[in-house]
Amino acid sequence: MKPGAQHLRDLARLRRVRDRIDREYAQPLDVEALARGVNMSAGHLSRQFRLAYGESPYAYLMTRRIERAMALLRCGELSVTDVCFTVGCASLGTFTTRFTELVGMSPGVYRRTEALAAEGIPSCVAKQITRPIRNREAPADEPQLD
Repeated sequence: MKPGAQHLRDLARLRRVRDRIDREYAQPLDVEALARGVNMSAGHLSRQFRLAYGESPYAYLMTRRIERAMALLRCGELSVTDVCFTVGCASLGTFTTRFTELVGMSPGVYRRTEALAAEGIPSCVAKQITRPIRNREAPADEPQLD
């Protein structure tokens, strides 16, 4: 098989993995299960996924979960703990840490501030303007120079 053809097949398998994460983000997913689903080793999947999408499959999964959590928190109907488990996270600590890394504030603070800010905005617009930043790029507070 030509190297280009193998590369195209790998990209197709990576898209299937990404699509599965997008669909099943709330389910218990791990790299081994995702890799088995496309007949790749977990290590090869992780390396190829990072090359193709700029982050690991786990980081991509957590970003999807945080996006959904942001929408649920804006509605204000569920507690932070309920949102954590609803989006598929098993650990409130891990959820809070990753949420804070991506969004720049804790889920509780986000819930209080964004629920009011998003009032009256259609959910499809709110989703676009509040999308989390990938790859731990939430802006850090810059020190004020006096």
